[in-house]
Amino acid sequence: MAKKAGNLDQIHDLLYQALETELGGEQVYRAALACTLEDDLRKEWQGYLEETQTHQRVLLGTFETLGLDPDAAVPSRKVVKHLGESLVAAMALAKSQGDAAAAQRVAAECVVLAETKDHQNWELIGLVADKLSGPQAKALKQAYDAVEKDEDHHLYHTKGWARELWIQALGFPAVLPPPEEARHVETAIGAARAEQARDSML
Repeated sequence: MAKKAGNLDQIHDLLYQALETELGGEQVYRAALACTLEDDLRKEWQGYLEETQTHQRVLLGTFETLGLDPDAAVPSRKVVKHLGESLVAAMALAKSQGDAAAAQRVAAECVVLAETKDHQNWELIGLVADKLSGPQAKALKQAYDAVEKDEDHHLYHTKGWARELWIQALGFPAVLPPPEEARHVETAIGAARAEQARDSML
């Protein structure tokens, strides 16, 4: 089956959104770390912050390869930037309320929201790399291969943290660090299995 060219304008727009998501993600993690009480979670998010900075460099390299201006004022970037800034503002608001444990839960939820968008960006970049051919496909595939595993880890592990912190707040036994950590989850199936196994880990 012949590969289609795809909508290059929209593909480039996706890349700009991905870059803006990674730039905003750095700020989200900095704000989340300021809300963190759990040492294991702080260590986890510090690692994610460093990986997010690496993802920025990967994308900037991809932009250079594709001849795209990383500073271009693409309209969709404003929306993505607003979403990231809103998550940072939500964490600041939660922290100002004086309940540190609640602020930590809000931070986990904000990271999950940010990583859901980030994860989808990279899934779509992988799809585009698979559908295209030639130098563009190669550049996108290299970027995808460098980042995708990190994105799975960020999303599924933080979802586990958010769930267990909520369970703890609700007055029930929680698994901390969450099962996703102990089972080294890297896939959606693995995340589902880890959640199912949580009762046996209490």
